[in-house]
Amino acid sequence: MSSQVNSKTDAMDTTVARRGGPARVVAVANQKGGVGKTTTAINLATAMAAVRRRVLVVDLDPQGNASTGLGIARAARGTSAYDVLMGDAPLAEAIQPTRVPGLDLVPSVVDLSGAEVELAGMSRREFRLRAALATDIAGYDYVLIDCPPSLGLLTVNALVAAQSVLVPLQCEFFALEGLSLLLGTVERVRRHLNPALGVLGVVLTMYDRRNNLSEQVAADVRGFMGRVVYDTVIPRNIRVSEAPSHGKPVLLYDVDCAGARAYVHLAGEVLRRERAVAR
Repeated sequence: MSSQVNSKTDAMDTTVARRGGPARVVAVANQKGGVGKTTTAINLATAMAAVRRRVLVVDLDPQGNASTGLGIARAARGTSAYDVLMGDAPLAEAIQPTRVPGLDLVPSVVDLSGAEVELAGMSRREFRLRAALATDIAGYDYVLIDCPPSLGLLTVNALVAAQSVLVPLQCEFFALEGLSLLLGTVERVRRHLNPALGVLGVVLTMYDRRNNLSEQVAADVRGFMGRVVYDTVIPRNIRVSEAPSHGKPVLLYDVDCAGARAYVHLAGEVLRRERAVAR
């Protein structure tokens, strides 16, 4: 990790060194595309790694954007999340290091696009990822699962495997409608498949202070969800949009931009809330 990134993250909290104990598994989910879900997964993971957390990102989206955004070319992905879900390889065989120290990846490949159909006929189909994560994650503090933009079997596998859900929510007109749908799915998974599942938080993305709609959506979401919504908001920022095309999280691409600073603050807020709950 560059000294620039370290100097930025030093301001977060000097008490957040590696916590030890079981890894915290978080599904980063929203059934809508284009809300900053993958961007949030890879940049939150990078900011956590910068403060000495060991983080594993599981790219469960067939588009493979988290893998691309962390600099893993398609030709270099080898064993993938697909192989793990199908039971063809253990999780440890699919884990790859990234250019970010302390941040590893289970990459996605296009074969995941057919996994929904293949999983449908398997026994305990909703528990495939949980079983895979039961081993080989002892060295991690956090496992972040980047879910596809749908509420199909891949996302259900992530929700069954996770202790909590992080919801990136774009500041747009239909935000609350989409959030209600996702929360309904979370509740059904909690009731029938994973009683331990909870909502870690909602993070507002693509926030534009010049736009009255962003202000109104933020107020509506905070009124609906209360303290579950993080104080940190992720602004619309061209450097955040550019970073994936260079195979880098924005914290490596331009640590001084507004988007990078926002993700550093978000990571600090996530970790502080986690510590408060643990006390």
